[in-house]
Amino acid sequence: MEEDVRHAKAAGQGAFDPKPHIRTLEHALSLLLPLRKANAARTNELERSVAQAERAYRGDVRGAKAGFETVNTQFQALDSKITNVGRTAVRIGEQLEAIDRLRQRASEAHDLILYYNEFALGDTSRLEAMRKGGREGRAKVAVAARRLMSLAKEVEGVDGADKTRDTIEKYCERFEKDMLRLFDRYYRNGDPKAMAHCAKTLQDFNGGQSCIQIYVNQHDFFISKERVQEAAGSLTGGAIWESLPDPEAPAPKAEPGLSSLYDEIRVTVGQEAQIITAVFPNPAVVMQVFLQRVFAQVIQGYVESLVETASSSSTLSYLRILRLAHHSTTSLVDDLKGHDFFRTAGGASGSLSSSLGSSFIDRSSSLLSSSANGLASPTTSGVPGAGGVGVAAVSAMLDGAMEELFVPYMEGTRYLEKESKSLTELYAGKLLRFTNWHRHMNKAKPSNTIFDRMVNQLTTAATQAAQNAKDLVPDAVPTVQTGESSRLMSLMKLSGLGAIAKDRLSGDDAVTPESLFEEGDGELDLAVAEKMATWHAEAVGRMVELSAAGDVPKNAFALLKVLADSFGKAYVETALDTALHTLSLYDSKAEPELGPIKVIRLADMIMHLWQRYISTALVPLAGSSVTVRREMSIFNNHVVVRIEGKVNGIVQRTTDSIVAWLAILLTRQKKLDFKPKNDDMAFARINTEPCLLVCDFLVKVREVAVASLSGRNVEVFLTEVGVTFHTLLLDHLKRFPISATGGLMLTKDLAMYQDTIATFALTPLNDRFEMLRQLGNVFIVQPEILKSYLTESYLARIENRLLRPFVMQRTDYGDFSRRFWDDTLNSDESKPAPAQAPGGISSGVTGFSFGVEGADSRKPSLLGGLMKDLEGFSNETGGNSYGGGGSMAGGAGSRS
Repeated sequence: MEEDVRHAKAAGQGAFDPKPHIRTLEHALSLLLPLRKANAARTNELERSVAQAERAYRGDVRGAKAGFETVNTQFQALDSKITNVGRTAVRIGEQLEAIDRLRQRASEAHDLILYYNEFALGDTSRLEAMRKGGREGRAKVAVAARRLMSLAKEVEGVDGADKTRDTIEKYCERFEKDMLRLFDRYYRNGDPKAMAHCAKTLQDFNGGQSCIQIYVNQHDFFISKERVQEAAGSLTGGAIWESLPDPEAPAPKAEPGLSSLYDEIRVTVGQEAQIITAVFPNPAVVMQVFLQRVFAQVIQGYVESLVETASSSSTLSYLRILRLAHHSTTSLVDDLKGHDFFRTAGGASGSLSSSLGSSFIDRSSSLLSSSANGLASPTTSGVPGAGGVGVAAVSAMLDGAMEELFVPYMEGTRYLEKESKSLTELYAGKLLRFTNWHRHMNKAKPSNTIFDRMVNQLTTAATQAAQNAKDLVPDAVPTVQTGESSRLMSLMKLSGLGAIAKDRLSGDDAVTPESLFEEGDGELDLAVAEKMATWHAEAVGRMVELSAAGDVPKNAFALLKVLADSFGKAYVETALDTALHTLSLYDSKAEPELGPIKVIRLADMIMHLWQRYISTALVPLAGSSVTVRREMSIFNNHVVVRIEGKVNGIVQRTTDSIVAWLAILLTRQKKLDFKPKNDDMAFARINTEPCLLVCDFLVKVREVAVASLSGRNVEVFLTEVGVTFHTLLLDHLKRFPISATGGLMLTKDLAMYQDTIATFALTPLNDRFEMLRQLGNVFIVQPEILKSYLTESYLARIENRLLRPFVMQRTDYGDFSRRFWDDTLNSDESKPAPAQAPGGISSGVTGFSFGVEGADSRKPSLLGGLMKDLEGFSNETGGNSYGGGGSMAGGAGSRS
């Protein structure tokens, strides 16, 4: 329509004419209205058809439901009838069973009374005939004989009852012997079917214990193991017995005889598991008896021989063999528990575990091959278990036997005492010459500790052994028993003491136990400390394996105490005590010996090793016990603090001796060294004699400090020496008159002091000695320009009133009026505000400041602080104290 309108406008036809379109629309409506009426009529017809179909479907469903309900009702009625019939049948069956039981009991009672009467008459023919009737007859006789024995024991007060009981007992005894003979004959012939019959018959007769005992007692394994006692005499041969007492050698992981024995046990148990299961009705009980016999007769005897032989060698050998036997036995028990016999609770299992040996041989092969065709038992195809309860009992028996085997060695504190004794012996042997050297140096009497007693015993034994060897006495150590002699000789070999004693005796020298050492034996050695830690780690490893899990923390703490007594007290602290003793003998009039301080570096390294070992090896073992862990930490801290205290004592005494010697060297300064009469001779000298001596000594101090201390400790020590020497020089300058020419000599000395201190490479000391050098220039500056020098140089930061004591030492001080000097030295108003002393020093020296109250409210000065330091040092020297000791302790503590 829109297109027609556009065409009409384009053609100029005028307005739009809608009439044609209206006619078209009316025609379309006339066609659509009839269609709508027809469609509505068709829809109504279809809806009526659907409603009719739905009514028919609902009727069919109601009919089917009624039919199903009828069928269900009939089924339930039938089920009720069947249930009633079943219940009736069950009641009838129970009644029949009860009646049958009564009949059977009556028949058995009848037979039992008949047999009893026949026995009372001495007639056993009926049972004899039954016994000769084959396997079934023997089974019936076994049951009848058992019941007759019970009846005979209950019958009392009847004539002839005792005689009848004796007859029955004799018959039962004869029957049992006959069955045992049969079992033994079938056992030797290799007939497992007949053996199983005899075992079942004897079990019905009396539980079968006699049969089990015969089987176990006549087993080839126990007969052949009688050689265990014979093998004990040859245990000491082989490389393992040579390395056992040697702590330098690794602990052996296997003993050939024990390994061979346990391998044979594995194979034997693997074979017997199938045989026992095929023969005995209660295989778990038989296996339990068999394994009990293995542990009691074979394993225990061999382990006792091993431990006894090792004990005669050394305590270390005893412990190593004990650990080896425990580890091997634990592995054996685990392998036995892993066998199919122990894993299966009821049904048949697969083949033997590979760890328990290969296929059967000899006797077991014939038994199993003949049983394959004859035994109608579902258990002969494999190795079935004996039921969960029986297997659990055998497993518990293995655990109990394992525990009982080592009870004599582990009971109470017996094992831990052995470990402590072994470590003490090893440490005493290793430190024997070290201890003798320090005893000789300290002139100290030995204490009564276990370690010292062991050292005394070893030293005496070495002396006697060497003397006896010289006198051709066969016994090396006649005062001890054979086992003790072997133990002491191995420890003397470890220390090398016997060779020293023989060398001394070969020279016809008088040998005393305390003189058995060589030069250098008293020095600390990091390798020795590492070896001691290694031995202790081996002991800790054994302890963890042999001790119960709940005892590991306290046992680790006990072994830590043993290590502390030897490693800390007997080794490190002994060396430190000797150094302190040497320093205490210092003659204040002679140059001090700086050697004792060298022990500190090695002590520091050894204590680092101690701390690392404790935190790595022992502290984790105490993790399960908070109490033990706390006690271990406290104990370790006490050990470290005690050693640090002795280190601080050495540093303090060394510092005191250094300061005292520096003071003595400065006293050698001649009165006219800085006021020479002959200027030519004065200029010919480069430095004064005390300066040269002091500088040489300070070089030695620095070298020793660098070689003996480490880290922050070197700085603290050298700072303390430098600050104290600086204070001594300040006091030293106020004691001598100084001329202009002497001032030049003084500046040379001060320059040399400054250069020497500069080698310390410590900034605080460099600043102090720079100030000291500029203070020396005060004596060579002309009086007229002194005021300007004091206000412009480094000394401008120092109050002039504090410089007056030094200026008064100028030889021309009296040539000028008092007003001149007052005008020169009282010019603090023109100076800048004084600064704090440069550089912090760990000894606390720069922490002091000194101020003067006045109208101008001047600030603290550097030299004021130095004067205060000097006064404090003078006061402390009388008390023989050392301000840097605390710093050294802090350094050592932080490093540790």
